Amino acid sequence: MLGKLSLHRLRLAGLVWPTALSLAALAILVGLGTWQLQRKQWKDQLIAQIAARVHAEPVPLARAEEMLRGGGDVEYLHVVARGRFLNDKERYVYAPAPTGLGWHVYTPLELAPARVVWVNRGFVPDDRKAAATRAQGLAAGEVDLRGLVRAGARVGAFTPSNDVARNLWHWPDLPAMSASAFGAKAPQTLPFAIDADAQPAPPGGLPRGGVTRLDLPNRHLEYALTWYGLALTLIGVYFAFAAGRLGLYGTAA
Repeated sequence: MLGKLSLHRLRLAGLVWPTALSLAALAILVGLGTWQLQRKQWKDQLIAQIAARVHAEPVPLARAEEMLRGGGDVEYLHVVARGRFLNDKERYVYAPAPTGLGWHVYTPLELAPARVVWVNRGFVPDDRKAAATRAQGLAAGEVDLRGLVRAGARVGAFTPSNDVARNLWHWPDLPAMSASAFGAKAPQTLPFAIDADAQPAPPGGLPRGGVTRLDLPNRHLEYALTWYGLALTLIGVYFAFAAGRLGLYGTAA
């Protein structure tokens, strides 16, 4: 319809600016919908990659380090590491659960003298936070640890600051955790942590491993349909408005 209308008629009907603004808004809405479809494609690939890595046989920790040095992505890589837990250096990351207050227990795994990787051994309820209440689960001697690499924590704008002095952490700041646990003689700390597998469970069942969140939200198709739906609504509203201004319903233009 608009293709048959002259600029003069649009100007007489007062539709020049409404048309320009409607076209600009339409472009934005269609662009947002297309962007969400692109995000969906990226998220589908990410979920598939995570699933493949989680269920793959673990690779040596050295392989993850090699990949990282080469600029590769190591997030969620399933690895195996051998070392000795330094249980007296535990750090506690706030992890509320439906059943109540709880914590993720981060423990440095000594891979070699002056070289550690932080391991999220899993969840403990608040009343079992103190290591003495779960002495059975404090692994002694060398262990073979399996888990998923977590390359870094995402800190939101509203994430509280860590209370280093009280050993209360809201997100795992690995360098700060090493500094607080070891003081001035902090060992070399790998730039990622490992989320321990759920199995084998430690004696006594705590900490409870396998806490990695794997159910990533993927509502991008829903968002795309919303933006495209708004674009169609805008088109309908514009044509109804333009038809009235042009006298197509019996009203003089």
